[in-house]
Amino acid sequence: MKLILASNSPRRQELIKLLDLNYESISPNIEEVNDPSLTHEELVMDLAFQKALAVFKNRKNDLVLGFDTLVIIDDLILGKPKNEEEAKFFLQTLSGKTHRVLTGCAIIKKGYSKSFYTQSLVTFWDLTESEIEEYIKTKEPMDKAGAYGIQDHGARFVKSISGDYFTIVGFPVSRVYQELKKVL
Repeated sequence: MKLILASNSPRRQELIKLLDLNYESISPNIEEVNDPSLTHEELVMDLAFQKALAVFKNRKNDLVLGFDTLVIIDDLILGKPKNEEEAKFFLQTLSGKTHRVLTGCAIIKKGYSKSFYTQSLVTFWDLTESEIEEYIKTKEPMDKAGAYGIQDHGARFVKSISGDYFTIVGFPVSRVYQELKKVL
């Protein structure tokens, strides 16, 4: 049985190495389906499960990990921005406020399936228009939920966090390790 990371995220590939396990990374290549009847917590677990299942269908003798991360403020989900205007709107929305970051994880192997999520709270400093514009010019916000990466230049906007830092990055290392100990 091989450990498969159902993700091409460089951040997740970096963090899974902290578990000291041999793994293979496979992109799930699916169109994510958002069920509007689900809570945010259920949604992030469902999206992680969709990704893991897409890979598991072709790797039934392996253990597959799937992840999804949501940034939520005032009940609004801020996904990956579609363009620079949306990235600017997201960052303006986060400016000076606290938001939630949920990371869902799904673990699937033959005869076993478990989904869970972790949550952290992130508070941003007040951001100026020029800070936002300079950050968008780096292109960094364009492939990240909420239009920022706490592990990169977006770190300078973070006033405080409550919870697991790695949840915000998108791979809650310690919780994943605890869950994998039960099935490996």
